[in-house]
Amino acid sequence: MHQSKRLEEFKKSVTNKFNIYNSLFLSLPYQNVENVGMLIPLLFDQCEKGLKAGKNPQEILETFFTNFIGMKDERERLDFMFRVIQYVERQVVLYDSVEDSAFPELQKYSPSLSIKDYFELVNRTKNWDKVSKKLSSFSARIVLTAHPTQFYTPAVLDIIAELHSLINEDRIHDIDLTLQQLGLTSLVNAKKPTPLDEAKNIIYILRHTYYDAVGELFQYVKSNIHEEDFDNYRLIKLGFWPGGDRDGNPFVTAKITKQVAEELRLTLMKCYYNELKELRRKLTFKGLQDDLNKLSNKLYKAMFDANASIGYEEIITRLEAIKDKLASDYHELYLDRLDQFIDKVHIFKTHFASLDIRQDHSKHKLAVRAILKQQGAIQEDLAELEQTEMLHWLLEKNLKLNPKDFDEEIVADTISNIQQLKEIQGKNGEEGCNRYIISNSEDIYAVLFVFALFRWSGWKTDEITFDIIPLFETMKGMDAAEEVMQTLFDTPIYRKHLEQRKDSHTIMLGFSDGTKDGGYLKANWSILKTKETLSKVCKKNGIKAIFFDGRGGPPARGGGKTHRFYSSQTNDVANHEIQLTIQGQTITSTYGTKAQFMHNSEQLLTAGLSNNLFGKEHTISAAQRKLIEELSELSFSKYDALKQHEKFIPYLEHRSTLKYYTKANIGSRPGKRGNKERLTLSDLRAISFVGSWSQLKQNVPGYFGLGSAILKLKEEGRLREVKKLYKDVPFFRALMHNSMMSLAKTNFDLTSYMKDDSEYGEFWNILNDEFQLSKKMLLQISGLKILMEDEEVSRESVKIREKIVLPLLVIQQNALYHITQNSEFRELYEKIVTRSLYGNINASRNSA
Repeated sequence: MHQSKRLEEFKKSVTNKFNIYNSLFLSLPYQNVENVGMLIPLLFDQCEKGLKAGKNPQEILETFFTNFIGMKDERERLDFMFRVIQYVERQVVLYDSVEDSAFPELQKYSPSLSIKDYFELVNRTKNWDKVSKKLSSFSARIVLTAHPTQFYTPAVLDIIAELHSLINEDRIHDIDLTLQQLGLTSLVNAKKPTPLDEAKNIIYILRHTYYDAVGELFQYVKSNIHEEDFDNYRLIKLGFWPGGDRDGNPFVTAKITKQVAEELRLTLMKCYYNELKELRRKLTFKGLQDDLNKLSNKLYKAMFDANASIGYEEIITRLEAIKDKLASDYHELYLDRLDQFIDKVHIFKTHFASLDIRQDHSKHKLAVRAILKQQGAIQEDLAELEQTEMLHWLLEKNLKLNPKDFDEEIVADTISNIQQLKEIQGKNGEEGCNRYIISNSEDIYAVLFVFALFRWSGWKTDEITFDIIPLFETMKGMDAAEEVMQTLFDTPIYRKHLEQRKDSHTIMLGFSDGTKDGGYLKANWSILKTKETLSKVCKKNGIKAIFFDGRGGPPARGGGKTHRFYSSQTNDVANHEIQLTIQGQTITSTYGTKAQFMHNSEQLLTAGLSNNLFGKEHTISAAQRKLIEELSELSFSKYDALKQHEKFIPYLEHRSTLKYYTKANIGSRPGKRGNKERLTLSDLRAISFVGSWSQLKQNVPGYFGLGSAILKLKEEGRLREVKKLYKDVPFFRALMHNSMMSLAKTNFDLTSYMKDDSEYGEFWNILNDEFQLSKKMLLQISGLKILMEDEEVSRESVKIREKIVLPLLVIQQNALYHITQNSEFRELYEKIVTRSLYGNINASRNSA
């Protein structure tokens, strides 16, 4: 019932409105735009019919240009295709705006559990004691990243926000004007953004959306929970990677990290100043004026001058003094408003969002090698030291490093950065920057190298106010995780460090590189098993395990339906916090408005709180585990064979948009780690890897191997077992649902011309066969007739988005073909491929 009502509302508030406002595009201020606007439906029709008939993109466009618009000149055709791309890009922005504006109305019919629903359920089950205890310590940490799929400028974000409000009020004339503004506003960065640019773009959203949203969500919980002095200000925590994440990004330096930390603090002071300004209009009482003015002046200076910082304790002390006078002398007038402001200060302190530092283990290894070589401990290689001697250096030897003593830029900058972290904590508070994440962790040295670098960079061993977080993201890393953590716990000096960190240890698990390495099912299953194992290891050693998930937008990178994923975790997984990365365009598409942010944050909270409450048990029996393991290995075998295929990397290099990701001015990071001439899968970033499959509409990492694995068991007469697994195990069902989303966004008709390609035809057929098989097998085990049958609204949204970008995708494939033919207009075709990335990324919303 909810689904059909929600679909009805979707068609009324989204589909119909989009069709109406889409007609306004005919008046967009482009040269010859009228022709483009009128011809787009015709082009779409030709693309759809042509692909179904097995025509290739060249034939489709040739028919369109020759038979419908009489355009023969190739240069003229190229100009037209550029205008189509511009047009489609803006259609996507409009559709996003319409869908986002309808979000609050659609949520009235959502089957998901809001915090309000959750509290009502608690009331009925009389579980308040248990819930209050859990809520007093539980938190969800949302870590915002700037991976290269987030490229809207603040100007475009302002236009989108304006469209939200105008669409809600059906103000046609103003919508028309705003769409004209959009038509004249560039959606593409003129040059690559710097890490500071990326940080400022995300901080813009912090200031204009999250500051109020987090405060409102906290107030709702505080006013509804049966606890008078609820003070879990860590209920929703914001993390921040732009400017701190230097893994593979040579442009993130110690200087950039400091600038971003300052930008976060200064922006927060602006939020505080503006809120205090509003309060002062209410608190017009003589006895408060002096206190209010002093605090206001301090905040005013602190929001412009990085050296004129004001501490959290001082802000709180001054506000509490104002509160006391308000209570004693002015009848507590507007006390609730003041309390809400005080709560926000408790939540954000002076950091706004916690700036995480991240670097690849190989860079720390390089730094340690350079340092030990300078100290005379080794001549060339770390292997010269026995393990006991190495540990002695790392854990006990005291050094005093000077970055200027090292010629290698990465070594000097690593030392400079760690040395300046004390200063950042001094101004932003410890929570402002107290986590150091190590990518590609596979042994104890991943953690101990960083521990040593802190010690050698001026931090006393017993005063390292940082959580050192290993990121296990490869199959090898996950296999080694238990032994790594146990060895660290058995190391007395490191164990003492953990006592300083309240006997808790954050461990990060990377879905993106895990899937790239192990395939969809094996990666996700390995991560769950690793979480269960590490939960036991930590519990045995008296350590609170906190898991931090590196999740991307699409299912292939750990994305998909987040609530469904977390609510399906087994009881053997430590459930003290939910921590996850929000990447790329998912920031604006899933957490972009206040309503979206609050809803999705509630989903994280209810998913975490629901586990272990109401007698809810999520266990996977030994027999079920054996079956998942079998499916996992079968699917990995199929995926691994694909990875080993001689055409795997060449296909991505020469038949996809892979190399164009680095040419697009989307993000500051290079498309791959290192600068090797020959491309390898291990160096290839998961974003460009998954994104390239998405642009091809093949989405291979989101399902490849599943169909073959299920078919093998079906041939053994065991399909019923897999169907029962799907029905009885929420974790397995959640994975299959997310994979079905990947399949629903797949369209092999777009590249069917490749089946006759002399070099890559056989490889394309391997991909297509597994897609068809996976779709067939997943429908069989789920009992569904079509993909996403039980998610009507999501399915409808996907269908509309795919329809909008189909002409763009055909143009992109046509351009890729002409590039291989060494066209005289090769450079223009390459520009077409690069420009066409943007619209498709946005339309997919979780494509990379």
